[in-house]
Amino acid sequence: QQAVRQVLEIYFEREFCECSFGFRPNRSAHDAIEKIEKYKEQGYYWVVDADIKSYFDTIDHELLMDFIAEYISDGWVLDIIRSWLTIGVMTEEGREETREGTPQGGVISPLLANIYLHYFDKKMTRRGYKIVRFADDFVILTKNKRKAKRALKVTRKIIEDELKLKLHPRKTVVTNFYDGFEFLGFKFHHSEYKRPKDKAITKFKNKVRKITRRTRPFPVEVIIAKLNPVLRGWGNYFKIGNVKTLFTRLDKWIRMRMRSFIEKKKAIMYQNYRFSNSYLRDKGLQSLLTDVL
Repeated sequence: QQAVRQVLEIYFEREFCECSFGFRPNRSAHDAIEKIEKYKEQGYYWVVDADIKSYFDTIDHELLMDFIAEYISDGWVLDIIRSWLTIGVMTEEGREETREGTPQGGVISPLLANIYLHYFDKKMTRRGYKIVRFADDFVILTKNKRKAKRALKVTRKIIEDELKLKLHPRKTVVTNFYDGFEFLGFKFHHSEYKRPKDKAITKFKNKVRKITRRTRPFPVEVIIAKLNPVLRGWGNYFKIGNVKTLFTRLDKWIRMRMRSFIEKKKAIMYQNYRFSNSYLRDKGLQSLLTDVL
């Protein structure tokens, strides 16, 4: 799959639209967010926030093969891709052939998913819509509500009628920067404000809780060595947001968790101060505010 992916990527990278950012060389989620902010500066304040229901599991095999065959004529490549699509899953009754969707966990799946939605990208950009897509997560930006509603109708026709997918009825909405929307882990709210969405903060804190459980039989240096990469990774992703106050608050909470681990006591904010911040710093604990931001 990796070998075929590398060959296909050469062809399709020439064809993919500028609006596509997910799982592509030299493109990132930060690039997608930067593009949204550029459109906002140009006056595109209304947003179609779209969600495709179970996208990777509902890709139509015949349509996907047709899209690939537009650019690839090698019969062996087409045959092996089809075999991966239909290889199936194991059940109690034996192997069950998959009739739709891409291979779960396959290294080629993200590229196939981009090829499938390239049809959507082309149609929308040719109509002049400002779209930013990262895999199956995308937003369309317009200058007024009327155009946003029209964009949603066009999107629904292409996604549901032509690509045989399904937009999530509750998660696909017309909104704007004032009312807010979520994209790639960020919550956009008001004209100049974005921060990690609540679910992203909760997921991060749960990771920290798991690493710093008081019952773990490790020295504090080992816990800090496991914790620091989580802090850096999460912090580096979200540092482009308005996060100074949030990072300050999370730093206090993380130090509280570390003191709780050291003393083997319940973690309570503004307590367990027998071990100072400088002590934790000397042990190697990093800070979201000073080491990342």
